Amino acid sequence: MNIDRIVFAFAGFMILVTLALGNWVSPYWYLFTAFIGLNLLQSAFTGFCPLALILKKMNKPSGAAF
Repeated sequence: MNIDRIVFAFAGFMILVTLALGNWVSPYWYLFTAFIGLNLLQSAFTGFCPLALILKKMNKPSGAAF
């Protein structure tokens, strides 16, 4: 898997987890869901993604986006 696929899979997984936690535990988890969405949006325009930087240091193959 390249960095792009890992980032998208991780973001999707975290969104689903925080939506479930917001529904069953506390609505404050929806703020973390919003943070993930904002991070995806800003990375689309700037190309900066903290997870992509971590994965690059782990020598994962890069993709088209990161």
